Parts: sequence; structure tokens; C-alpha cells
Amino acid sequence: QVQLVESGGGLVQAGGSLRLSCAASGRTFATFRMGWFRQAPGKEREFVASINWGGGVTPYPDSVKGRFTISRDNAKNTVYLQMNSLKPEDTAVYYCAASSGTGSAFSRREYAYWGQGTQVTVSS
Repeated sequence: QVQLVESGGGLVQAGGSLRLSCAASGRTFATFRMGWFRQAPGKEREFVASINWGGGVTPYPDSVKGRFTISRDNAKNTVYLQMNSLKPEDTAVYYCAASSGTGSAFSRREYAYWGQGTQVTVSS
């Protein structure tokens, strides 16, 4: 069992930065693929970033490429999402997720564990 708790969300002006953190419980954190997804009002939850146990990063979607960076610290059981050059369209609830599977990192169905989400609001 893995429990995930996100933090770091908030209100920021366009062009600003935020760093989201996701603290995981459990001694097997280092073996999990970790992901970030987001969901805007009225839209489906979409993939943002993923990192495997060894630090390998899945290609970012075009919507965040060059602006967002995922990283992890296995010693601290924490995964991060650095978000720079934020845009109003980045406004969403951001979810951290953990997967022990070997399927597609892009699919939310691969992730068995989810945090409760943290709100990110970008004002224009």
C-alpha cells in the first residue's frame, strides 16, 4: 500500500513558477513509477509527467514540454514537479500517482495509487 500527499499548489501569475511535491509512504517507493496528472474543470484527467524508479523520464506532452520538469528523491520518498513559465491554461488540480506496473506511463489506468490533488491556479 502506498499513500501519496501532494503539496505546493497555489495561486500564481502567468509567467511564474511553482514546485509541487508528493510525499509517499511505504518502504517500496523506490520501486514505483511515479506520475503527475492534472484535471481542469469539465475536462478529462490528463498526463503531465512520469519518472521511473531509476530516474528515467517519459517524454513530456507538448503542452508542458520545456516548462515542466519531474524529479524524484528516493531517499526522501518524494517526487517533484517543477513548473516554470506557467500559463492560465495550466490551471487544474494536479494529482500525484504511483504505478508498480509495466504498461504505458501515459495511461492513468496504470496507476493504482493516487493522491488527493493540489490546486494550481494561474492568473492572467
